Amino acid sequence: MRVQSFTSALLIIAVSIISLNSCNRSAKKVKKKRDTVHKAWNKTIPGSFSEQTILVFDSGKVATFLTQYPELDAYKSDIRNFYTKRKYAYAWFEKNALIEQAGNLANRVMNIQQEGIYKAPPYQKKLDSLLYTVNSAKKQKPNPELELMLTAQYFVFAKMAWNGLSSAESKASSWYVPRKKISYDQYLDSLLSAKGRSADEPVYRQYDLLRGFLKKYTQLDTLEKWAPIVAAKTLKPGDSSAVIAKIKRRLFQLSDFKGDTTGALYDTTLQASVKQFQERHGLYISGQVNKATLTELNVTPKDRIRQILVNMERSRWLPVSVDKDYLAVNIPEFKLHVYHADSLLWSCNVVVGQTVHQTTVFYGEVKYIVFSPYWNVPPGILKNEILPGMRRNPNYLAAHNMELTGYEGKTPVIRQKPGASNSLGLVKFLFPNSYNIYLHDTPSKSLFGESSRAFSHGCIRVGEPARLAAFLLRDKPEWTPEKIDKAMHAGKEQYYTLKQKVPVFIAYFTAFVNRDGRLNFRKDIYKLDERLAATIMSGKGSY
Repeated sequence: MRVQSFTSALLIIAVSIISLNSCNRSAKKVKKKRDTVHKAWNKTIPGSFSEQTILVFDSGKVATFLTQYPELDAYKSDIRNFYTKRKYAYAWFEKNALIEQAGNLANRVMNIQQEGIYKAPPYQKKLDSLLYTVNSAKKQKPNPELELMLTAQYFVFAKMAWNGLSSAESKASSWYVPRKKISYDQYLDSLLSAKGRSADEPVYRQYDLLRGFLKKYTQLDTLEKWAPIVAAKTLKPGDSSAVIAKIKRRLFQLSDFKGDTTGALYDTTLQASVKQFQERHGLYISGQVNKATLTELNVTPKDRIRQILVNMERSRWLPVSVDKDYLAVNIPEFKLHVYHADSLLWSCNVVVGQTVHQTTVFYGEVKYIVFSPYWNVPPGILKNEILPGMRRNPNYLAAHNMELTGYEGKTPVIRQKPGASNSLGLVKFLFPNSYNIYLHDTPSKSLFGESSRAFSHGCIRVGEPARLAAFLLRDKPEWTPEKIDKAMHAGKEQYYTLKQKVPVFIAYFTAFVNRDGRLNFRKDIYKLDERLAATIMSGKGSY
């Protein structure tokens, strides 16, 4: 099949995008067109690739190609392995003509900024030129230079869009979750040998969801003036004001409001929209436009784009999927999510570390449940809080249900006894790690009602600890809810070792799409976004 020049295809897509923004179109027609464009744009590398074995090229062409294009030398082994397996049969040509997927790949490479990447792949213009030459010929014929360029660009695209910035960049961004490992040569080889089959891209599902919203916010940034909305007071249902029409218009632009955007009355429809907006931004859900809500409404699309880019990049670093039970804590969301494979079972509120005692972004495996735990006071808290308290009050340890168990050098070793007042609450969940972070209960239950919950010294306080214990022990029928409750209140420390360790991801996403398909934003409480955003948008990051 001949391939239409990808530059022409881009023109068609651009015209389609512009047409989506016509004010005279109905919402239903706009959505239909947007879906059509999205599907057209998302025609990617997976698909019906050539399985032909007759058309082959000389293996020496690979060395010649890499000499001619030295910036692709890093992919030498990938290219050689791929063609060795194919016995140097053309992958992008069939019956002397380019297959359709060649154009699809070229579109993605030439428009890699649509993937949230601001660094141009090497030899983009040469790829364009080679495609143009072949497509313009009266009679197509296999071109080994174009063949090798397409395969090399596949590996470039895979590394940049599916693997992301280097591990050095992720560590510099305080991300210590182990990076995923995928053999992209095998992935491409499987695609090329599976005619008629389609394959998902090897990226965590949030990546594609965020990519869709990146397009939306890019259009908003291009087409809309985001003038700040100013209100003299908190607005609530029943109020009438000219500024209310501006709020309706803004919420309409953000897909939270449907209806007449010209009315000045704060009606129940607007109230429901405001509640949805507040929920999406992790605000206290009041249904009133207060200062915090107005602040989020005034965040510009340009700033939201930076937030989306950062979290698309983080999505590249995670495993594509996990095929068993696992826990995920999203620090800026202040939530623990419990999964079975890719199915979300339930979620609950958590309290995470303060800005000065940040919870580390890392991966662990829950191995122990400790009922009625002791709390071994960490050195930092001992020095800054306990020892000063002991100097002020000789009865400090007894008053806080603590005891001295010995000394390390001249430093006392202190622990808090099990009980309702214990700082770890009635149960803790251990996943051995060098950061001394774990999940635990807490006696300070009121903090779970706050919209922002960064109060701890680094460990993660769980809002529903008994439920989490029941989940981890659900394959043990002897551990009934009654037995779990009794162990939590026994006043005597008891360890239980899980036979199957449960993965736990401590992650940091300030933009994500929930199960209802709504884009959520959260505050960058540890100020980790800006450095990564600057690295991405400068185009200078290493891949």
